[in-house]
Amino acid sequence: MRSPNVVIVGAGGYVFPLRLTVDILSLRELQGCNLTLFDIHAGRLGRTAQRVKQLVANNKLPARITVTTNRTKALKNADFVIVAFQVGGVEAYEHDVEIPRKYGVDQCVGDTLGPGGVFRALRSIAALREICETMSEVCPNALLIQYANPMAMNCWATSLLGISTVGLCHSVQGTSRMLVKRAGFVYEDVSFRCAGINHQAWFTQFNDGVKGDIYPKIKAAMLAQNPSPFSSVGASGRTSKSLVQRGMDHSINDEHYYFERVRTEIMRTFGYFHTESSHHGSEYVPWFRKNAELVDAYIAKRWDYFQISKSYQNNEQQDYLDKLIASPLKASEEYGAQIIHSVVTDTKRVIYGNVPNAGYEGGSHLISNLPKEACVELACLVDRNGIQPTAHGPLPPQCAAINRTNINVQEMAVLGALNGDRDAVHQAIALDPLTGALLSLPKIHDMVEELFAAEAAWLPQFN
Repeated sequence: MRSPNVVIVGAGGYVFPLRLTVDILSLRELQGCNLTLFDIHAGRLGRTAQRVKQLVANNKLPARITVTTNRTKALKNADFVIVAFQVGGVEAYEHDVEIPRKYGVDQCVGDTLGPGGVFRALRSIAALREICETMSEVCPNALLIQYANPMAMNCWATSLLGISTVGLCHSVQGTSRMLVKRAGFVYEDVSFRCAGINHQAWFTQFNDGVKGDIYPKIKAAMLAQNPSPFSSVGASGRTSKSLVQRGMDHSINDEHYYFERVRTEIMRTFGYFHTESSHHGSEYVPWFRKNAELVDAYIAKRWDYFQISKSYQNNEQQDYLDKLIASPLKASEEYGAQIIHSVVTDTKRVIYGNVPNAGYEGGSHLISNLPKEACVELACLVDRNGIQPTAHGPLPPQCAAINRTNINVQEMAVLGALNGDRDAVHQAIALDPLTGALLSLPKIHDMVEELFAAEAAWLPQFN
């Protein structure tokens, strides 16, 4: 069994590259891998490399570590390329959230849809094009494992650029565990089906091996625990319970991250629960963030990912990283290392991945009532043959309808990013459900132009 060549692009990140490395090296068959850490920022890359080398030394592992700021050297002969970057870092991210907020569009995360998600996509796709061009030259058969948001737009673009791509998120794992626990069932006894788009995939089935269909009980539990704040029996205003903001890990017991009035309200009307948190999920639809009263009623306490990102250098986060290095190797629930292990060892697994709705060969239609060109999230088989997406068939039509409002934005943003088309970017953000609920078209135009001006340094395709 040949040791795989694994590259982490964006290895200078504060937390996630080290978490990925621990995942990879926790699997025995991957402990002799050739791991290349690549970033364009030498200082941040050196910080991560020091910790990774310490991790290897602490555990006496045979892994070979290469550290480089040269993209071609990093990618040459790679088998797996893991993208985990944030182009422009916190500096660009601040524009993504603060400029729209000035116009009245308040995004608690702003990395998936809306003004923030679209501009993050423009920056990311500019960098991904360079990576894909180099991969085509020096590792054309490598699998691109995409962790960077906005997941759907980034994967849509890299697929169009001719690179085999799977996008990975942990919202399917986290939400399914939360729902099963809240309803009082044992997760290991439960199977489910889930499909849609990233951060808005729909759980369509839950079954217990003995008890059969348990989805009605899950729905009943969530409705009882999360009454509508505007119904005659609902609770109004923010919770008085003291909740703790978490920046890296989302325990299913975390009542701040998993405060579920938004997703439960969507389920109350549309019949199904989706994968992304209520805080983040409230950004993708027009119903929950139109004014302060609605935000206060549906969101217990602000979960502000920009502020979390700014805090990654604080002592608490550094202590987390130090403990990660010093502790016994233990994999997280992330799929990245599992995919590499399955391809290398032919271990059979099912993961949830973001893939082209047309399949890798272009002849499929995995979710039949979503556009064939879209990037969708659904169950995929993994073994030595790589990623093999499964066909889900149609979603409930009301769920597909909500997905399509988001796909409209994604499509125009990808076209804008790949073609340097400013008009397409304006159109993408005008089509965003929340932005359209809050702003007139002239105001949207002014906001987009201000974002273009502020982020010009990271948008070479528009200069």
